[in-house]
Amino acid sequence: MNTASGLAALLCAVAFIGWMWRIRDNGLALSGARPRYAGMWVYLGWIVPVVNLWFPRGIIADAYLAGAPGARLPRSLNVWWGLWLIAMVGGAGLIYTDSTDKVIARAYDDLWQLLVADAAVVGAAVAGILMVRAVTAVQEKAG
Repeated sequence: MNTASGLAALLCAVAFIGWMWRIRDNGLALSGARPRYAGMWVYLGWIVPVVNLWFPRGIIADAYLAGAPGARLPRSLNVWWGLWLIAMVGGAGLIYTDSTDKVIARAYDDLWQLLVADAAVVGAAVAGILMVRAVTAVQEKAG
C-alpha cells in the first residue's frame, strides 16, 4: 500500500507541475509579458528551500492575472497555499525527525499534530481542485 500511495502522489505531482507549466505558458501568450519567474522555477520552486514558501503560489497567481488583469485572485488559491504550508510544516515535524521509535511515540503522544496535518492535506486538496478550475477557467475565457 505504501508503494501504491507513493506512486499515486508522484503521478499527481507530475500532473500538477505539468499543469503549472502550461498555465505559465498560457499566461505568457495571453499577456505578452515575460513571466516573473523563469521556467526552471516551475520545478525548482517546489524543492529549493525558502523560495518554496512562495514561488509556486506566485507562478499560479501570475498565470491567473495574465488571463484576468486587475481581477482579484481566487480565494481558493490562498486557501490552498495556506493549507499546503500548514500540512508541510505539521507533517514534516512529525515524520522526518528522530528515529522511527521516537516518531511512532510522537504520533501517539501528539496525535493532534498528525490530525491537523492530515486535515490540512485534505483541505489543500479540495482547495487545490477549486483553484485549478478557477485558473483554468479564467485562461480559457481569456484565450
